[in-house]
Amino acid sequence: MVPAMTEEAAVRREVVPMNILIVDDEQSIRETCATVSEQCGMKAAAVATAEEALEVLEHSAIDIVLTDLKLPRSNGVELLKQVHDRHPEIAVVMLTQYGTIESAVEVTRLGAVDYVTKPFRIEELRSRLERVARAVELQQENRLLREQLRTRPGFGGLIGVSMKMQRVYKMIEKVSQHESPVLILGESGTGKELVARSIHFSGPRKDRPFAPVDCSALVHTLIESELFGYVKGAFTGAMQSKQGLLEAAQGGTLFLDEIGDMPVDLQAKLLRALQEREIKPVGSTERRRINVRIIAATNRDLQAAIRSGAFRQDLYFRLNVVQVKLPPLRDRKSDIPILVTAFLEKFSDPQGPVRTIWVRCAPFPKTPCAG
Repeated sequence: MVPAMTEEAAVRREVVPMNILIVDDEQSIRETCATVSEQCGMKAAAVATAEEALEVLEHSAIDIVLTDLKLPRSNGVELLKQVHDRHPEIAVVMLTQYGTIESAVEVTRLGAVDYVTKPFRIEELRSRLERVARAVELQQENRLLREQLRTRPGFGGLIGVSMKMQRVYKMIEKVSQHESPVLILGESGTGKELVARSIHFSGPRKDRPFAPVDCSALVHTLIESELFGYVKGAFTGAMQSKQGLLEAAQGGTLFLDEIGDMPVDLQAKLLRALQEREIKPVGSTERRRINVRIIAATNRDLQAAIRSGAFRQDLYFRLNVVQVKLPPLRDRKSDIPILVTAFLEKFSDPQGPVRTIWVRCAPFPKTPCAG
């Protein structure tokens, strides 16, 4: 019996369903995989041969291919190679018998994102598909963000021509080409996440995931499981394993927004992960290697937090290798007309383009304004 769809999968299915193509010569396997895929919030199509699969791929938008290693008149390795050559954006998952584990490992080396051994348990297949779907969604979001960076003014949505912003742009260009951790300091609304995205998508990791997490928006237990992941049965309600962001962002960048709000005991675990470059999911005894760049941001005075015992000094030194300070708008008033023009053009799109814009600034308010 296939378990009910998770809440996360239900949201994905309702908004933008992911399309999966199942390739297996056994009808029962195709039907089972299709049912599990639909329970994961995906739209499933199924064929029996590699030739049929390639035909579907030429005429349909497919996100994931789930294929058997052994197929009539062909094999999954050949299909994997052709999918990789013609549609490199599609994720391929292999189905393989117990006796062909070595082959499965080999196809993973050739580009398959994962493999599932047959006979498989429903929960295992479901967990693997959810994990792959999450990774594909991250990649699709990153492609969209890279496109936005190419088409939008400034650095990924940062707007301003003042000297203070010019210094920020130069710092972004400089630090984006290195692997060092970055600490972004600035008041709320100054664009810390925009800077983090710009650094990531301007650097060598731009084709890998950018995974943001707001440390101030999650309760203590959720931050830990969100960062490190957890295994099935780790706590009440953990019905299946979940990959953490430190692992999901493999090869890319993890953005820790409002790092100053992270609990002290969790800071110690994060520091250990950064030093040893490995993590241990909640409830697991297995350590997993990670390769991520860390960009952190805060609107707090971390030096004061260190003195009060609310922030670890050793973690501060680990994160503060390169520091980027963002000026509040009150310190770059010359950018106000440009911001007004940009927002008028953006929000007037439904009514058509703005032909002429006259900007006349009233006296700047004396009350604090960070954004």
